[in-house]
Formats: sequence, C-alpha cells, structure tokens
Amino acid sequence: MAVSGGCGVRSRGFSLVELLVVIAIIGTLIGLLLPAVQSARETARRSGCSVNLRQLGVAILAHESAQRRLPAGYVTEPGRSPVDPASRDRPPGTGWGLLIATYLEESALANRYRPAAGTGVGASENRPVVSESPAIFRCPSDGGPRTPFAVLDEAGSPHPSGAVLGRSSYVANAGHAEPWAEPLESWEGKANGPLYRNSWLRVSRVSDGLSKTVFLGEHSQRLSQKAWAGTLPGAASHPGETFAAVAGSEPDGAATLLLVHSGPADGEAEVIHPPNDPMAHVCQMFSDHSGGCNVAFGDGAVRFIGESINLNVWAALSSVAGGEAVADAP
Repeated sequence: MAVSGGCGVRSRGFSLVELLVVIAIIGTLIGLLLPAVQSARETARRSGCSVNLRQLGVAILAHESAQRRLPAGYVTEPGRSPVDPASRDRPPGTGWGLLIATYLEESALANRYRPAAGTGVGASENRPVVSESPAIFRCPSDGGPRTPFAVLDEAGSPHPSGAVLGRSSYVANAGHAEPWAEPLESWEGKANGPLYRNSWLRVSRVSDGLSKTVFLGEHSQRLSQKAWAGTLPGAASHPGETFAAVAGSEPDGAATLLLVHSGPADGEAEVIHPPNDPMAHVCQMFSDHSGGCNVAFGDGAVRFIGESINLNVWAALSSVAGGEAVADAP
C-alpha cells in the first residue's frame, strides 16, 4: 500500500497592502513618540544649563568671599595701551569668566594666564588659555558654533592682535544702559548692573538684594559671538549667520563679547529687552530654550525667566540699587 509523502503546507507572506499598513502604524507611533522624546531631551539640556549657571553663580560668591568684592565684568588698567578712542577700553581685558576660573576647578587655566603680558587677553602667550572653551561655559541647548572664533573689529576685519577666543553661552548683566557706546574713562554712575568694566562691587552696593538682582544669563552663539575669558580694545561682537539679517542685529562694541544690558538706555526710554526679544540684538540675553532663558541671581539661585515677563519687572531685576518694588523674583 502506497503511503503518501505528507501534506504540503503552503507558506503565505505579507501582502503589499499589509506591509504598507504596518509601516503606516510604525510611522504614526514614531510621530507620536518623537515630540515626547525631543521634549525630554530639551528638559535634560535645560537642566544641564541651569546646573552650569548655578556653578558660575556660586563661583562669583566664592570670589566675593575670598576677595571681599564681586568680580568685574572685565578689567582695564590706566596707562596700558592700546586704548580704543571710541570706548576708552584698554588692556588687559580680563573677563569675569577668567576672574572666577579658580573657583570653578579651572585653576590650571587661571594660573597660566598672564594679564600683564603685552595686550593681556590679546597677547600671543595668553592665546592657549583664552582660546580654550571650558564645558561649563556652554549651554547644552546652544545650537551655535562651538569652535573658538577669530576676533574681529566692528568693520568685520581681523583684529590687529590676531586673538582667538573660546566661546561662551553665558553673559553678565551690566544693567540698564550700554556705556560701551560712549568714550567714558569710568562707567561709575552710568552702569547700574552688578558686573561691568572695572566694577568690583562690594555686596553692600547691591541694595536691591542679591536674590532680586540678575547677575548672569544666556546668549546663544547662533545670535552672536560671546567669550568667557575676556575682550580687547577695538574688538566687536558680530551677529551669527542665523541672525545677521534680523532687524536691529548688527555688530556691537568690545564689551558685548562679555556683557549685555536690559534697557532702558539713553535715548531709548521705552525700550526694554526681555530674554529672547525677537529683535535679537547682540547686546541682550537670548537662549535656544523655548519661551525664555535661564538666569543666575546674585544669591546663586537660577530661575527660568519667560520672554513674556513684565518689562518693568525685568528692568527692575537688572539694576543693583534701583529701589524698585519686586515682591518675588520670578
């Protein structure tokens, strides 16, 4: 009796329609999950930025504890040359970031820096220091360039020193005005923020209260060049490619490589620049976080300031002794 060789089972694959349905479902799931993943990543980056600013704020307080005064926004010395006739800036140009480097576990950098050498920040022997880009000075969300930049003058030509500076996502608050726009030997009586050229304030000068005075904030390298180590006479901060065509975005003075102001400034009594102002000026706080930027107050606390903050409140938080009534900092 013949025995059959067994039943043949025909294997059936997916049809084209079924494959398309599966792909569509997977695509829909990815579309639903991707925003959540991106949001979680941005939350982590914003938190990392906050930690950076917190450390910078604590280092400023450590400087005050050790030196009995706050660091200056940047330093110039009488008799040094060259002098910029437009701003009266002089060497060494040592910036607030380099002044607090010792308190940020960056003593190796601070100890190698020679402020008395030549043009200070612009001296060739200081280039290995000032061209460094310590991670603590970079916001994880900053979408701008991360490589050091060659310093330019206001016309866009290379600075005579040939200096190259490491970038920073953080800037110091000089107050309401922009004193770098005038040839002033001293900014006393003009700048009313906590960190400006040769400021060296004692804490007692911050009569509005450390917890109600903005010391540091963010500035994206997409908007313009910013440095941590210092600045040079005759230098300028230039808009990044992303913002070069934005109305009002144009090069500004050497001080704006390190400092920003809130407004109102002379001749602009009604103009106040909140964080992330769409006018995107070189001399204001601007972050790559959606809706505002992280800000470090004088007591070391870091808060996220929304771009919709009341303008008068923002101006009040930007001065050290305005006496404005601000119940609680945002």
